[in-house]
Amino acid sequence: MATSSPFLTRFDGPESPNALILMLHGGKPRSADVVGDGSASWQRTAWMARSIAGRAHESGAAVWLLRYAARGWNGGADRVADARWALDEVRASHGDRPVILLGHSMGARVAVHVADDPSVVGVVALAPWWDRTDPVHTLAGRSLVAAHGRRDRLTSFTRTREYVARARSVAAHAELVDMGPLGHYMLKGAGDWDDVAIESSLRILTPSR
Repeated sequence: MATSSPFLTRFDGPESPNALILMLHGGKPRSADVVGDGSASWQRTAWMARSIAGRAHESGAAVWLLRYAARGWNGGADRVADARWALDEVRASHGDRPVILLGHSMGARVAVHVADDPSVVGVVALAPWWDRTDPVHTLAGRSLVAAHGRRDRLTSFTRTREYVARARSVAAHAELVDMGPLGHYMLKGAGDWDDVAIESSLRILTPSR
């Protein structure tokens, strides 16, 4: 399927979830192409969604995956609008449930731009694409977990470490998870990426875990 509008794939689980994990896939710096089923970035995040949904459901959380209207960041405004639309859809369906934003690469960039939404309690960022212009004030009072591999050749472990350090000035909690000799696409070590994604999300939702 390809669509020029944002679209949500829902792994709802509990009839009335107590929380929701909103997944945000990666993309390209610039592209007006629609995100079809053949998009590797969307497919990889959908694969993770299916892998972690069972553990999320056991803890009472639903998992939703946003498909953007287009593949590119393109300055950010449109992808941010897509994510804010998805957050509005969460509230329309489930009310004011706490939301974790779980983003890979560009999805992690989208996440920190919309983390100031009142439903969002934290961001889990996997191999994030961040630079020094991305905001941290949106994370005020929220939690951040960023995981990055040392063999990532597309996004920067160093930039992620710098962003987490900046976020500590405002976030309730901010940490960097060193994924060691793993790369960007989360294919090698897929189980490790899945574990850090779901365990970090549930730990933010239930701090006593």
